[in-house]
Amino acid sequence: MNSRAALPGLIALYICVASAFGAEDNVWRQAPRAGDDRDQQRSAPAGGPTESERTHVPPDPPQHVMGHMSNERMIELMQMEDDAPLAMVLLDQLEWREIDDADATVWELDAWYGDDYSKLWFETEGQRIDGEEDGRVELMWDRIVSSWWSMQIGVRQDFGAGPSRTWLDLGVQGLAPHFFEIDTAIYVGEQGRTALRFSGERDLLITQRLILQPELEFRLYGKSDPENGIGSGMSNVEIGLRLRYEVRREFAPYIGLHWERKFGETADLAREEGEDPDELSLVAGVRVWF
Repeated sequence: MNSRAALPGLIALYICVASAFGAEDNVWRQAPRAGDDRDQQRSAPAGGPTESERTHVPPDPPQHVMGHMSNERMIELMQMEDDAPLAMVLLDQLEWREIDDADATVWELDAWYGDDYSKLWFETEGQRIDGEEDGRVELMWDRIVSSWWSMQIGVRQDFGAGPSRTWLDLGVQGLAPHFFEIDTAIYVGEQGRTALRFSGERDLLITQRLILQPELEFRLYGKSDPENGIGSGMSNVEIGLRLRYEVRREFAPYIGLHWERKFGETADLAREEGEDPDELSLVAGVRVWF
């Protein structure tokens, strides 16, 4: 037989056989075996759960402990937590220091009462030498202006051997990058007096209880006040380095060094009184808060 003449017949026979096997395979596929989950999933309607999914239903997620409360009640509770009054007293420095060859007691204290947004703030610092005290007290209203910063407005009263001075206080304090605690204020006083005070400090953890604290503070005055030993311009710079050990978080004795340098007219007034405008001294004290 001629191969070219037989070729169309062979092709027709191949198509018939393939069609027959395809039809049988479709019949086989349409008859799933009992218990075959995969075939059940293929035969399930689109978008609906399969028999296996209905059998293995996951449990409901746990409910929040406040899920039964209304949104209004939850907001009310959150506001109550924010408005809860709190108080704190921090005696940051209570130390012995040698000033002009005399023993001096130096203090720095902050106390406040209020909520997370507004506080009544009290601050004082000073020194006592040979029974005479010299320092300042401030009473301010503190208001949060951002996550880490607050503004303060109030009054300041200076006291000491010279005439007392009263100032209007406008300040800012907060936590700068790298955990530097900043406290700065501008003062406007009687007879056109102005002043600027800046202080910054940072706690460096050597261990969880042993902490090194560097501190910087400087003051500037816009007008001379010879009766109080103050000249215009840069008045003085103080640098401290204190190492404390927290016996408890609320109680920590410390030792350290304190350096103070007076400048310009303030230094000249100090020399006239027989004082050294440049002085380095050892310090020992305690830090307490409650």
